[in-house]
Amino acid sequence: MAEESSRPGAGGTEQMSGGAVAEVRDVRLVYHEKSGETPAVAGVSFSVGKGEFVSLVGPSGCGKTSILSMLAGIVEPCSGEVRILGKKPDPRADLTGYMLQRDHLLDWRTIEDNVLLGLEVKKRINDETRRYADELIGLCGLSDFKRHYPRQLSGGMRQKAALARTLAFRPELLLLDEPFSALDYQTRLLLAGEVHSIIKGGGYTAVLVTHDISEAIAMSDRILVFTKRPARLKREIIIDLPGAEGREASPMERRSMPAFNDYFDLVWSELEGGLGDGYEE
Repeated sequence: MAEESSRPGAGGTEQMSGGAVAEVRDVRLVYHEKSGETPAVAGVSFSVGKGEFVSLVGPSGCGKTSILSMLAGIVEPCSGEVRILGKKPDPRADLTGYMLQRDHLLDWRTIEDNVLLGLEVKKRINDETRRYADELIGLCGLSDFKRHYPRQLSGGMRQKAALARTLAFRPELLLLDEPFSALDYQTRLLLAGEVHSIIKGGGYTAVLVTHDISEAIAMSDRILVFTKRPARLKREIIIDLPGAEGREASPMERRSMPAFNDYFDLVWSELEGGLGDGYEE
């Protein structure tokens, strides 16, 4: 990385490897309701490179989840363009995988059957996809629990099963909407590290929405800071916290680095001026 873009706060350089997986171009979104119009997103543009982990932070209710919904193809922008590998997002396709705050596992299916659910719905179950799903279950540390039912697992284990289910059809872009927010603090820290390792180790591309500034810094290559609603991109912050000998540092290792607090202060200073709708950590 160039020296100029490695210091806290340097922006304008998108870290891409092999081109953009996701592109958002001058996107505007307005929700039309009986009570009137609610502007949600106002002229937002950014892209996400292959293998990159990007976090979206901003005041509560500013439109971050709306941006994820447009990336997933669940909601169409009123103007502008969203592209995944150059194509218009389609929730029926396999280009994006969406992981929510709740795991939404089916109680009557085993963990293995829950992981296979998306493949089953898409009629893509075969020996190869079963093997890959089993590999993911192992990566998530759930091999000994794949015959168990969701009620027999802890909250963190259930979220890992949800991650394996989301990755089972090999999406090009993984969308994470506050996936750790319902967990206790210790579980949240441990799970964030495990999920980061799985995503980075598998070469996946990810966009995370979070209210936790520390979580965003610990997990991300880049943080996009948004204003209060309607969301506008206020600043891009490149996170440069490498591990020893150039390897990828774990989220826990990042949290102990002296520069971590500098990044926290920087992100907080950007948010402080736009908290009209409140902010949750």
